[in-house]
Amino acid sequence: MALAIFDLDNTLINGDSDHGWGEFLVEQGLVDKQLYKDKNDYYLEQYQLGQLDIHEYLEFSLHALTLYPLDKLQQLHKTFMAEKILPIISDKSRALIAKHKEQGDYLLIITATNLFVTEPIAKELAMDDIIATEPEMVDGQYTGKISGIPSFQHGKVKRLTTWLQKTGLSLQGSYFYSDSRNDLPLLELVDHPVVVDADDTLLAHAKEHNWPIMSLKD
Repeated sequence: MALAIFDLDNTLINGDSDHGWGEFLVEQGLVDKQLYKDKNDYYLEQYQLGQLDIHEYLEFSLHALTLYPLDKLQQLHKTFMAEKILPIISDKSRALIAKHKEQGDYLLIITATNLFVTEPIAKELAMDDIIATEPEMVDGQYTGKISGIPSFQHGKVKRLTTWLQKTGLSLQGSYFYSDSRNDLPLLELVDHPVVVDADDTLLAHAKEHNWPIMSLKD
């Protein structure tokens, strides 16, 4: 059994779930429309440039989870899944997941996007587990803060290392699929790095190191 690790946003799904959740909140009239849209777009651009201050971004994005009780958030997420996420899961992504499942591999998503947004997506994709940035919760309510280390850039490696120690699994024969330069630290750690619909920086690195290059867009 090998570990098959997947980035989520713009890898397994054809879009960014964190940014999409922000857009959804704007469309639903649940946040200040122009202010939230501008900041949401700004942070996406910073991420794409490899310049995102993850703590600054999380302070912004997790604040919305403090505005409503958990049951309301969960209802909203069901609508978000149906309207925004299911349409951007490609047949190619589902086929790749099925291939690894048939091989008996252990399927793991590792993403910088917070667990509230991503855990239902991981369940939809029949993942064995997910490592995501964990929003802090006290007495059944999100606080707007994070718990532990964000799973972003080198933080993904740290979180994965801790996870491996807990599970007893290893990186022997491991795969990691990602689209982003932000994931180079983890791509360089696995036995089989694969770049998926990659940004220019990651694509150049992949070509230089003869890494497999693929697309999961239908």
